[in-house]
Amino acid sequence: MKLAFSTLGVPGLSVPEVLALATAHGYHGVELRAHPEEPVHPGLGPAERAETAALFRGAGVEALCLAGYARVAAPGEDAPVLAEIRDLLRLAHDLGAPFVRVFPGADPDRPREESDAIAARRLGTAAEDAAALGVRVLLETHDSHPTGADTIRILGPVGHRQVGAVWDVMHTWLGGEQPLDSYAALAPHLGYVQVKDIASAEDTAPLPLGAGVLPLGECVDVLARRGWDGWLCWEYEKRWHEAAPPLAELLDGGREHLLRTLDEAA
Repeated sequence: MKLAFSTLGVPGLSVPEVLALATAHGYHGVELRAHPEEPVHPGLGPAERAETAALFRGAGVEALCLAGYARVAAPGEDAPVLAEIRDLLRLAHDLGAPFVRVFPGADPDRPREESDAIAARRLGTAAEDAAALGVRVLLETHDSHPTGADTIRILGPVGHRQVGAVWDVMHTWLGGEQPLDSYAALAPHLGYVQVKDIASAEDTAPLPLGAGVLPLGECVDVLARRGWDGWLCWEYEKRWHEAAPPLAELLDGGREHLLRTLDEAA
């Protein structure tokens, strides 16, 4: 498996600074938070896109995913949501990133079946744009659809190879789903896995990997025993928790923990 980290953990750093961290600490890729307050976002012009892509190639680091904020099950018209996804897809294509991330974001007051149908319709439409650009749209286990069982209600009806899933191990755990069940639901669609650690369901501030309660070892064991050989991406949510220790100080320990966990699962 290949290892990445998210720029959510290093807010304010430039692309060269992020790439320097990745190479210095032995990470193969970076998940890019695609937001206007970050250095990489859909507002970049052609020259900036080309320069960013060249920086990644020069560093030998992969741009794993553009982590966007489109909410595919949200109320309202389809057009704005699709436009947001298409902007992400074009940017991912220009940077050479294989994935873009979207959220469910369903209205809790709307019938579940209606929200699922809205999300499936939008993703089915976006899948054609994704196919043309050679990028996959990945729906994260998050907010209104935290588990694999929730997520598959949307992905199953879409049935398109360019639409898949990000398995966020914190949200499936918070949703009460066992790793084996999460994997069973998501395996046919799985793009990559987000790993992290927290103190408890009530305290989700980021911790060093292995220092909290999330079943990371069990998740990695499930993946390894079924021959899955994709990406593990450490999403350390420093952006939302200013008091958390800097990710740069933890990257070596996180890599060692993941490699040790992989060895134990082999």
